[in-house]
Formats: sequence, structure tokens, C-alpha cells
Amino acid sequence: MIASRIRRLSLTRFRNYSAAAFETRSDVIVLVGPNGAGKTNCLEAISLLSPGRGLRHATREDVADIRGDGSWAVSAEVEGALGLATLGTGIDMPSADATSGGRRCRVDREPVASAAAFGDHLRMVWLTPSMDGLFTGPTSERRRFLDRLVLAVDSDHSGRVAALERSLRSRNRLLEMRNFDDHWCAAIERETAELAVAVAAMRAQTVTRLAAALEARSADSAFPSARIGLDGWMENALLTEPATAVEDRYRAILRDNRARDAAAGRTLDGPHLTDLEVIYAPKNMPAKDASTGEQKALLIGLVLAHAGLVAEMTGIIPLLLLDEVVAHLDPDRRGALFSALARLGAQVWMSGADPAAFANVGAGSEIFQVTSGRIVRRPP
Repeated sequence: MIASRIRRLSLTRFRNYSAAAFETRSDVIVLVGPNGAGKTNCLEAISLLSPGRGLRHATREDVADIRGDGSWAVSAEVEGALGLATLGTGIDMPSADATSGGRRCRVDREPVASAAAFGDHLRMVWLTPSMDGLFTGPTSERRRFLDRLVLAVDSDHSGRVAALERSLRSRNRLLEMRNFDDHWCAAIERETAELAVAVAAMRAQTVTRLAAALEARSADSAFPSARIGLDGWMENALLTEPATAVEDRYRAILRDNRARDAAAGRTLDGPHLTDLEVIYAPKNMPAKDASTGEQKALLIGLVLAHAGLVAEMTGIIPLLLLDEVVAHLDPDRRGALFSALARLGAQVWMSGADPAAFANVGAGSEIFQVTSGRIVRRPP
């Protein structure tokens, strides 16, 4: 298998970085520094070198340095699935015109259509403090997490999800009209059903394989096992039925429920409402009912299993971005995490405020001090 690695990272007018660049030499990179120094900003910059909108799901305008002119850039020299390459993204010339001011993506300094092209070189998996409330938060957050799981193995998934959302909005707008055209509505529903099945099929495949990977984990793992599944009739139907049959059924549901959906102002059935179900296996209870510590450990175990699955399904060992991951772990579980990461064979980027928490991270690791938009390698 081929591991995804960043060998040099450059940030220009990104968040609190006016200009920063540094090289890495190892597979374990630790960013330490006080809160607000820019550790998460650095990890976010890396996450934008993957399909999607990064670990904060920020808009392209949000990431620009407020002291600048609105332009920004992230560039990295990487070792990936296609060998050495330079990946870059950013806004060159801010403008009210989306054509001239939109986010651009480049591979080896040549323009590419979208960030989906980065998936040919790197795969990424991440864990952030904002995900700690995943099991108790709204369904939409778990669905976003689910789609991120899929995106790590299928770089085109976000495009299909976005296309499905646009198709659903088009149908909703049409249903708002008092005398809409039945033929036009049927055409939109045909497109919606095709996209819905494509999205649901990849979700079902990924979750089924991830569930098997979780079940196969050692019982004495420091991170508790989980049982996962999908609360969505379409994803579950696709496990046993032909895609064409599921597509026909959903198209009929959309047709029969036009009046109901028009009254509600939204489509009340479909994969845009699917939820990810997680059971805390040691106590056989929903993850939302587990303690905060149990949920944290469960989430780490889920992300580690997912990283292994990405490698298995794509042949590319993903880059791991772990923001403040050790902050609330006891020393034994912290050591178990470092050991598990070493077994993955991945390049891992971690952040934290306390350097002492990484004292046992392992030989060959690199620690960088982050202070107010500056990144400097600490001496060994």
C-alpha cells in the first residue's frame, strides 16, 4: 500500500498565517502551542487538500486572513498514490464575480476542475473536538460525518451529494407553483431518484464494510467496539435489492407525495434524511447514552477503523489529522492510541496545548511550536 504524506506545507494569508512554510521529515508531526496560536488552522489548511470543504466546513471567504485582501493559498509537496506532486488551492483574485474570485485548485501548478482531483493523490481522515458531540447532536451532523466517511474512499461522493441537494431544491421550488407541469416534475424526480440511489449505494457499501472492520477488532482494544448501521430505508434496501428496483420505488414515492411535500415545503422522504446509528457494544446501548469519556473513546476507535478501511478499499493509507485528540485521554489510553497509529503506517498530524502529553509519542516524531501564526520545529 502507498501512504499519503506531506513533505512541505506553505500557507499564505490563511486564517492567522500571513506567510508560513515548513518541511516535515517523519510520519508523526505534532503541533503544540497555546490556544488560539493557529494549530487547528494549520490542520484545516491541510484538510482543504482533499475533496470537500475541509474539517471546519468553512466557506472560501472565511479562511482568508482578515488583515489581507481576501486572497489566500495553501500548497503542499506530497508523496501520494501517483508519486511526488504539488497540490495547491486558494483564491487568487478576490472579486464579487464568482468566476474570477472562486476557489481554484491545482495539481503540479496546472488547474484542475475541483478538489475531487486531490483524491487521486491523497486520502485523509480527521478527528476534531467539534465531533465530540456527534452521537448526541442533530441527525444532520451524523449524516455529514457519514458522507465524510464515504468521501474518503470515493472522491466523487461529495459531488453526487451536492447534485442531489440541488435536484431536491429544484423539485421543491417547482411544487411551490400552483399549476406546475407534470412532465417537468417527473423529469426532475427521475434525476432525483438516480442521484439518491447513487448516494445511498455508496453509503451502504461503506458502512457495511466498516461495520465488519469494527466487528473484527480485538476484544482487548483500548478503544471500545461499536456496532453501526443506517437508519434509511433506501440504503438498507440496496443491500438486498437491485438498484433499478429501488430507484423505481423512490420515483413512485416522490410522485405520490407531491401534495404532501408541497404542503411541507420540503421533500419528506429520501436519503437526505438518513441517520447513522452507533451502538456502544460493551454495554449494548446507543452511543448517545454512553458517558462523555466512553463517547470520546468510541469515536477514536471508529476513526481508526475507518482509516484502516480506507487503506483496504483504495490501496492508499490515509493521512490522519487529529486535533486535540489526547487532551482528555488517560496515560494508558494515550499510549494505546500512539501504538495504534504506529500500526497503521500513516503519516499522522496531531495538535495539543501541552507538549508533555506527547512525551511518549514515539521515536522519530517531529514537534513544531506554533505561536501566533508562526510554525517552528522544536529541537529534539
